[in-house]
Amino acid sequence: MKTYSAQNIRNVAFVGHASKGKTTLTEALLYTAGASDRMGKVVDSNTVTDYDSEEKKRKISISCAVAPVEYNGKKINFIDTPGLFDFAEGAAEGIRAAETAVIVESARSGISVGGEKAFKSAASRNMAKIFVANKMDDERADFYKAFNALAAKFGTTVCPVVVPIINGGKVKAYYNLIDNAAYEYSGTKASPVSAVHDDKARFEAIKELFNEAVASTDEEIMEKYFGGEELTKDDKIKGLRIGVADGSIIPVFALSALDGAACSQLLDFIADVCPPPKSEYGICNDEPVELLPDDNAPLAAVCFKTVADPFIGKLSFFKVVSGKITPDAVAYNAARQSSERMGKLVTMFGAKQLDCAQITAGDIGAVVKLSGFETGDTMCSPNYIVKIDPVATPKPTYSLAVSAVKKGEEEKISSGLSRLSEEDPSLKFKMNNETHQQIVTGLGEQQIDVAMAKLKAKFSVDAVLSAPKIAYRETITSKVSAHGRHKKQSGGHGQFGDVFIEFEPSDVERLEFAERVVGGAVPKNFFPAVEKGLNDCMENGVLAGYPMVGVKATLYDGSYHPVDSSEMSFKMAAALAFKEGISNASPVILEPISTVKALCNDDAMGDVIGDINKRRGRVLGMNPVGDGMQEIVAEVPDAEMATFSTSMRQITQGRGSFESEFARYERCPENIAQKIIAESAN
Repeated sequence: MKTYSAQNIRNVAFVGHASKGKTTLTEALLYTAGASDRMGKVVDSNTVTDYDSEEKKRKISISCAVAPVEYNGKKINFIDTPGLFDFAEGAAEGIRAAETAVIVESARSGISVGGEKAFKSAASRNMAKIFVANKMDDERADFYKAFNALAAKFGTTVCPVVVPIINGGKVKAYYNLIDNAAYEYSGTKASPVSAVHDDKARFEAIKELFNEAVASTDEEIMEKYFGGEELTKDDKIKGLRIGVADGSIIPVFALSALDGAACSQLLDFIADVCPPPKSEYGICNDEPVELLPDDNAPLAAVCFKTVADPFIGKLSFFKVVSGKITPDAVAYNAARQSSERMGKLVTMFGAKQLDCAQITAGDIGAVVKLSGFETGDTMCSPNYIVKIDPVATPKPTYSLAVSAVKKGEEEKISSGLSRLSEEDPSLKFKMNNETHQQIVTGLGEQQIDVAMAKLKAKFSVDAVLSAPKIAYRETITSKVSAHGRHKKQSGGHGQFGDVFIEFEPSDVERLEFAERVVGGAVPKNFFPAVEKGLNDCMENGVLAGYPMVGVKATLYDGSYHPVDSSEMSFKMAAALAFKEGISNASPVILEPISTVKALCNDDAMGDVIGDINKRRGRVLGMNPVGDGMQEIVAEVPDAEMATFSTSMRQITQGRGSFESEFARYERCPENIAQKIIAESAN
């Protein structure tokens, strides 16, 4: 593949809801452009971009994939992204690497939640946006209904470019408003035909809408249009380039990706109209700097995707913002403050690695076995250290405990999941030292299920999932005194320790130790041993074995033996006093409470609040955040949060999200406490 200048590169991400046809559309465009010799199908597991074994098995996209084509003097990097919310990291990666977002919708079902979210993500990066009304081959498809829904949601910027010609209730051809010509399709091949439409009035209104949108982008074109002159194709392309780049026009294309109809018109539009890579701003020496898409400028590139495979090694995908990556370059990682020499450079075509000599400004490529970079890191010149925007990785909220099927394979689980989290930063793994469980946290059940399948396939580890244990605490609620006496005689030196300790509630998280011994009843040199014995006992409470908190222990009396007393004797005596005293001090179980900030659409607010109440939560307040969304602030026990992620997705239809942060420990209701105690006894 040739090397292209930034002006002749197009980076296009296909985004939107699941099952709308993003992968099928990518496949059709690759075939139309001549980059592949056949159109693969998702159901046949033979597409270019769904190449992972799990993608083939499940027949869904799991991660983003890149497939470039050379077309009409341009290099177009197609980035196919997953639509399932569990794999939102892939969509975020594709958005970060592209300048144009093609939001794929179904003409039979209209606007989707995934399409709305993709639009917001693209708008946050000031990307060019295109809507595709796919599945026009379906008899239930209704382009105009879908178009009106888009216009109602996103406003007058939505502009038709390719519309269907309907005769007898069926799509007979596709009319291109740029060419003012209709085309009939046999597969991906187009043949010009005369345009005869069932609803001529609506068809003429659509043409008028298009011309007005184009004319409004440029004064010269506007004067020409309102002067009664007919706009030429060059006028329309000029206006579209301006409008698409600044967001004042969002084109809408009717097509059928499954059979390839009208896909050539979208391909032509991407090559002729969509914007090339543009300058970005980075941070250098705490100051913003403009990074131009110029091969001769200092290097600045973002690692937008990582593949960590035990067989092929690590593969790091880069979008070059400025400068160029060459095999002999020394790249500096601003985040890790380390340098690394480049290795083999490749262009990825799905799973295929195509050797390349360099990755130029604006282009996308990958570096093989580059150990020092992770997704979101900036690669730059050691002489010009800069940081650019990373990938907007979604925050994981769904946690499960992972345990090995075979004993002794815990380390393999840890190593494997750590490698998988390099591939997918939205997948987190940690060891919970309190519950002694390995915890994996992700965006949902499917993502974690895929991670377990990859763990087995790539790292040969069988693991099972379970609900994470809750890190409860125990404390006391009343003041008591207790006596602990340890005496043992077995010939020679014996063991003797005798203490009187007062236990009472305290605001200190751990043990608060004090003494008021008088008359030397317990020598001072044994005080640390008493404290150590009590601290050891604090690790396991008397109700369910959970750590104790909020206890003040005051040593106020005791006795000793000049020969038999020792530190160990007083530790044992303190432990006996602890067991007696804590059991009589009205012990209770405390549960962790988290502050939850849930973002949801207005329509779902009541149901979300109801769900929080069912989880023993307390709503603290509600704040409107605009765009039809509300933030609900609440406090919810951690024990009730396990399925909240799933419920939020169901209630809000995927529009909602939430964050939680530990707030404090609070006394557990008696009925819940009894269940906890009963479970600990089993």
